[in-house]
Amino acid sequence: MAQHFHRSMNTIAKVSIFGAVFIIGFGAWLLLEINRSSNVTNVGIALPQPVQFSHQHHVAGLGIECRYCHTSVEHSAFANVPPISTCMNCHQQIWFGAPMLEPVRASWKSGQALEWNRVHNLGDYVYFNHGVHVQKGIGCVSCHGRVDQMQLIYKDQPHTMEWCLSCHRNPAQHIRPRDQVFNMTWKPEDIGETQASLGARLVREYNIEPARKLTSCSTCHH
Repeated sequence: MAQHFHRSMNTIAKVSIFGAVFIIGFGAWLLLEINRSSNVTNVGIALPQPVQFSHQHHVAGLGIECRYCHTSVEHSAFANVPPISTCMNCHQQIWFGAPMLEPVRASWKSGQALEWNRVHNLGDYVYFNHGVHVQKGIGCVSCHGRVDQMQLIYKDQPHTMEWCLSCHRNPAQHIRPRDQVFNMTWKPEDIGETQASLGARLVREYNIEPARKLTSCSTCHH
């Protein structure tokens, strides 16, 4: 039977198949890297806000703890944005006439809430409960970074599914005593322990669910 194709076509076919697999693999890797980049996750990017509120000034400078403003963080699924009345507790007395606080004063007088640009915003298909994490000893720093060093708030961690699962597979790496959850500078060495030994002990004491349950789809996707 006559040969319809030159023998070189066998080589070309093999190279084409290998090339297609390489291109598809490279494309998948590229998409994954783009999805992890700050262009998608917004890590390290400070969004514009109606008032340039400095956590560094209020937390590190003035010593105001997280719960003074975020009053529901310990027991609610959501960490509330403080109402303007919380701001005015101080700013009726100090910096009352500062031009940068004009939006705050206008909001207070009108009763119209400021429209903040949300920095930490999970998808609607994800269920996250702040209160549960706080009660289980997960410090603010683990998810939000050193907020006390941020002039303008930004995302310190990507908060992707991959990132969340890395903690759910090994929660001991982040757990701390409950009374140190809001302490930005705390380290396990402060009490003479390592994170490995402390985390393993607190996982038992706080009745943390096993990794197979924490990584179940239904845990975060109700």
